[in-house]
Amino acid sequence: MSNQRQQKPTLTGQRFKTRKRDEKERFDPSQFQESIIQGLNQTGTDLEAVAKFLDASGAKLDYRRYAETLFDILVAGGMLAPGGTLSEDVTPTEFCLFKAQEDIETMQAYAQVFNKLIRRYKYLEKGFEEEIKKLLLFLKGFTESERNKLAMLTGILLANGNLSASILSSLFNENLVKEGVSACFAVKLFKSWLSEKDISSVATSLRKVGMDNRLMELFPANKRSCEHFSKYFTDAGLKEISDFARNQQSIGARKELQKELQEQMARGDPLKDIIAYVREEMKKNNISEQTMIGLIWLSVMSSVEWNKKEELVTEQAIKLLKQYSPLLKAFTSQGLSELTLLLKIQEYCYDNIHFMKAFQKIVVLLYKADVLSEEAILKWYNEGHVTKGKSVFLEQMKKFVEWLKNAEEGKHLTSDCT
Repeated sequence: MSNQRQQKPTLTGQRFKTRKRDEKERFDPSQFQESIIQGLNQTGTDLEAVAKFLDASGAKLDYRRYAETLFDILVAGGMLAPGGTLSEDVTPTEFCLFKAQEDIETMQAYAQVFNKLIRRYKYLEKGFEEEIKKLLLFLKGFTESERNKLAMLTGILLANGNLSASILSSLFNENLVKEGVSACFAVKLFKSWLSEKDISSVATSLRKVGMDNRLMELFPANKRSCEHFSKYFTDAGLKEISDFARNQQSIGARKELQKELQEQMARGDPLKDIIAYVREEMKKNNISEQTMIGLIWLSVMSSVEWNKKEELVTEQAIKLLKQYSPLLKAFTSQGLSELTLLLKIQEYCYDNIHFMKAFQKIVVLLYKADVLSEEAILKWYNEGHVTKGKSVFLEQMKKFVEWLKNAEEGKHLTSDCT
């Protein structure tokens, strides 16, 4: 019995020796590095041969494990130490991106090498993006010529969709920004990108990853202004980027302004204070009166919870617009602003079905409040309207427009027109 109690359980089954061997395998990229460098030295400057060599080598060498080493060699000729200096373990190859000719055609050919490699071995995609992010952080360790080549290549790869624009976040590194490296690199990169795609495509890629509002970060805090950015990129021959950034800042400013307007209305701030604030913002952000009246209209109409019943919503709208008519009047000093407001009203009443029957009453109210002039209403009726709800709204306005055409100066509105 005692022997039975002392007996310990034993595990049975087949032991896989390969597992133990794999566990002990050290990360040692030196042999991998030698194989890649040797192959590149044999293929030389023939980039077609380089692409074929890399394609075939993927079956024999562990690209998944040594992706960083592979990309280091293809870009810089050998493994890179922190900061961007070449490791001294092995003699680097002369056949790499940094040793190539500094022209757009050669960079396009190199982009094809990377494109073919990543298409063949899809698992390298993420590693390649990480590599580019790392290389951008190492920019100070590279020569000016090496930086230029990397910028051109990156621009082409962004244009071809081989990279996400999120890699640009590395350029916001404080040290790179402070020394002007980031802005200088960005100029080369965007020139290369725009040689392949138009500004609309570039803008879409930037917006997709939230980079469209971060371009100012290429400059130190004391130079982070729209004026400085605009001058820098315009002087560098990149007016498209300058205009894009200015437009993005303007959109951002308008969004902030609308938010603040709504908050002021919710607090019940005096209209004279709101008018003063809006005028100051218009001047500061160079916003036209036409743009501003559109923002004010949307802010006013967003300031209340609308009744769900169609017969009550008109009454609610008239009451609200009576309250805010002095604000609307302050920013319709030009005929074009009045027409803009009329178009905004038309679009709003069409897009919000409960307001379809309210259009004429709103226009008449704003006419009485001296926000809209006879000339603006007639222009809208005759030629200035848009297609949204056109037949419904023109029919609603028919009697009132006839009255406007026939009315003598100083004549009051008859009750059936209201």
